[in-house]
Amino acid sequence: MNKKVLIGIIVVLLAVMGWLGYSLMQEKQTNQDMQELAELDKQEMEKEYQNFALQYSEMKNYIKNDSIIAELTQEQERTQKLLEELKRTHASDAAEITRLKKELATVRAVLRSYVIQIDSLNRLNQDLMTENDRVRSELAQSNQQNQTLTSEKASLSEKVAIAAQLDATNISLTPLSKKGKAEKYMKNAKTLAVSFAITKNVTASNGTRSVYVRVTTPEGEVLNGGGTFEYSGKQLAWSMKKDVEYTGEETALTLYWTVNEYLGGGQYNVSIFCDGQAIGSRNFTYNK
Repeated sequence: MNKKVLIGIIVVLLAVMGWLGYSLMQEKQTNQDMQELAELDKQEMEKEYQNFALQYSEMKNYIKNDSIIAELTQEQERTQKLLEELKRTHASDAAEITRLKKELATVRAVLRSYVIQIDSLNRLNQDLMTENDRVRSELAQSNQQNQTLTSEKASLSEKVAIAAQLDATNISLTPLSKKGKAEKYMKNAKTLAVSFAITKNVTASNGTRSVYVRVTTPEGEVLNGGGTFEYSGKQLAWSMKKDVEYTGEETALTLYWTVNEYLGGGQYNVSIFCDGQAIGSRNFTYNK
């Protein structure tokens, strides 16, 4: 082997080693970013579980119905148990985190039903007390009762805000061909379609909402849509965004992302955000 050939081989080997080193650094940074976001998401879930457990405790303070108090206690204990499970779960355990997210949505829905029920009882009690005040004509007593009701109404308003958080269900990710037909392989996709439904929520206020969708590739990269939104004090890139008019009824949505890069097989994640909250997430696996 002559000297020129040997030098050429050495140069090629150095180039390959340099490329491998750079790739490993990029992969390490990507994994670190994903871990930080997973930890942030887990912390937000813990805060919600703690808040829900506290709300159950506060609601029992001004409810005199023993049956409802027993139900609230049971739901509070269940919420506390799920919180302990979440604390023991590593942020990288995607399957367990997904399960606890679904449980969190169930806890929120149950809390919402009790908020509505208790609000109805409070309204009935308020009407009865108002009528009693008018019959007795005791102004001093009426003022005291009105102050109590005002305080309870303010506390209930905070609970309604928690119950008003939206949820996204029936999430799907579909690769489409140039003609709009569903493709089996990601590598053949010209467009990605993300469909889901924002569930009915009578406690949520009506109006225009900005809905953001993040699609993460198997390599941990977010398909960039050209903008960011705020979530838990951080700016996150979105893949798709749509402003919708929410009326409290179930709202079906489909958003599209134009493919301008190679997409291979593996596990993709779709996460949906609205009103500064994560309202739904699901993983999808496609063959190579």
